[in-house]
Amino acid sequence: MGKRIIQQRRGRGTSTYRVRRRAYRIKIAYPPVEGEGKIVKIFSLAGFTAPVALIKVGNRFFYNVATEGLEEGQSIIIGKNAESKQSNILPLRLIPLGTNVCNIEVYPYSGGQLVRAGGLSGVITKKIKDRVAVLLPSKKEKLIDENSRATIGIVAGGGRTEKPWVKAGKKWHEMKARNKLWPRTSPVKMNAVAHPFGGGRGKNIGKTTIAPRFAPPGRKVGLIRPRKTGRGR
Repeated sequence: MGKRIIQQRRGRGTSTYRVRRRAYRIKIAYPPVEGEGKIVKIFSLAGFTAPVALIKVGNRFFYNVATEGLEEGQSIIIGKNAESKQSNILPLRLIPLGTNVCNIEVYPYSGGQLVRAGGLSGVITKKIKDRVAVLLPSKKEKLIDENSRATIGIVAGGGRTEKPWVKAGKKWHEMKARNKLWPRTSPVKMNAVAHPFGGGRGKNIGKTTIAPRFAPPGRKVGLIRPRKTGRGR
């Protein structure tokens, strides 16, 4: 029997699961122009774990994640003529090996999608023909177009995970800004009518946590048909 689980309730879009629009009122993206930019302001938003910098280039304004050591009034260079210095924005092919980078474009002029959370950075590991290998914080090495742009440095706001919440109310507001349901009830604590894992005694699920391949939406919980289970050989 299908259950109305959390994934389905989120799709309905009630106020419980609706994100605050003002938390994401800006878009972080690189400008299509090159030249010298000036840091106008550095501020924080509820939807971002890193400080955000407002930068002016000529008559254009754009937003970028702030790197460690960035200050208001500081100048940065954008484009292929930029030096490999902290907070400058330039193509991956011009960045030396072993350099920390952040806000990396997946393809040229896509705006920057990778490595934007507070305290994170990727590392340029090698260059192969028209591709550049970047070691991401997940320890995965990704080959990216050499003309894709990135910001040199480590995203500011590191150590955020070390700071305690202190109060439940503060964590509730933080989760609300990111469209996260909190506090979350464990499935094994629910009744049988509320979740496939509910209805047992104690914390025992009592059945396999692998859903069948063609399970209906209300039954797709736990592991969704992994290729294999158990210890790898």
